[in-house]
Amino acid sequence: MAASTPMSRGRVGGRKLYPDAAKALEGLVADGQTLAVGGFGLCGIPEALIAALRDSGAKDLTVISNNAGVDGFGLGQLLGTRQIRKMISSYVGENKEFERQFLAGELELEFNPQGTLAERLRAGGAGIPAFFTATGYGTVVAEGKETREFNGRHYVMETALVADVSLVKAWKADVAGNLVFRKTARNFNPACAMAGKACVAEVEEIVEIGAIDPDQVHLPGIYVDRIVLNATPEKRIEQRTIRQEAK
Repeated sequence: MAASTPMSRGRVGGRKLYPDAAKALEGLVADGQTLAVGGFGLCGIPEALIAALRDSGAKDLTVISNNAGVDGFGLGQLLGTRQIRKMISSYVGENKEFERQFLAGELELEFNPQGTLAERLRAGGAGIPAFFTATGYGTVVAEGKETREFNGRHYVMETALVADVSLVKAWKADVAGNLVFRKTARNFNPACAMAGKACVAEVEEIVEIGAIDPDQVHLPGIYVDRIVLNATPEKRIEQRTIRQEAK
């Protein structure tokens, strides 16, 4: 039965592997969708998938991501082409176009404390509709939200985040979609993957089933629908600081 479902169309040899990022997004992305995109700054972002999303022309998108990349790279490319209608983020200080669009009223922004954003994604993936957190109580973050008191402390109710499609970046995958992330590039990626109704993973290496020790799997393949190989990502650094050598 699985071979006849939309998720399996375009797979190579009946597996989850797609030949390129554009094919991996084909039939998944559409105007008006909500997408969860992994990464922290430019660390661990799905570079090829973001570029393919830009080239798809999908517009009026709501994007859940820690930030919006930088001008001209990462999600910043989609701001440049005006494909993003709303961002659900926690940090946006590296993108001048983001600032310009927001201050001009051209871009909606739902601002979240970083831990709250991570927990909203985790809750979405776990099927938890909402939770209470003390973070943000008494600030603009709590405006319009339900608050309650537990054991003498006040809390804000935050709702879970669920995306139509998740785009994530991992270091290694097997053909079943089991993922291994590398160091800090893990960041928001697992939570984004779990919060998506469909998930596409961009990876640097693909191996056969059994090549990854089960104890080393960071995200089970049950959460991953499509895989695309990008063996040589650019991996830009937002702000490179080099120590001066002693003379």
